[in-house]
Amino acid sequence: MVEPAKPKKSAAHAACTCGSLRKASRRISQFYDTALAPAGIKSTQFSILSEVERGSIAGPVTMCELASAMVMDRSTLGHNLRPLERDDLVVLRQARHDRRKRYVELTAKGKSLLPRARQLWRRAEDRFERIFGKDPAAELRAVLLDIANNRDLDSQPLR
Repeated sequence: MVEPAKPKKSAAHAACTCGSLRKASRRISQFYDTALAPAGIKSTQFSILSEVERGSIAGPVTMCELASAMVMDRSTLGHNLRPLERDDLVVLRQARHDRRKRYVELTAKGKSLLPRARQLWRRAEDRFERIFGKDPAAELRAVLLDIANNRDLDSQPLR
């Protein structure tokens, strides 16, 4: 008697979550980097500038606050801030009351760049939603934000 063939696992079930996410992240970064090229910035830089603007509504944002909001460690954030400082888009200032605390602020050039970059970003978002659908794109963002905000995934040694 011949046994029926076992159903093959779908590629999504067989794939590694981390590897799949990294591949998708690289593809999306390339997509948005291309869209933002006319503004002269990359997608990570746009995200940082936007977060600085958002965080500074109540006052200047600290390096620690920005790193936390970006889900980055401070050294990675510092590495990503250097070209933004070099290009005069942000400035880092030491707090007067605590020399260990540093604030990240948009410069006038950074503030003037954001509207153009935001327009390019919006076009890329619209294109992404046309390709994948508005609802699936919103669902994807929700899942990704759930992952980014899940404290159970904080770095801890496995037991």
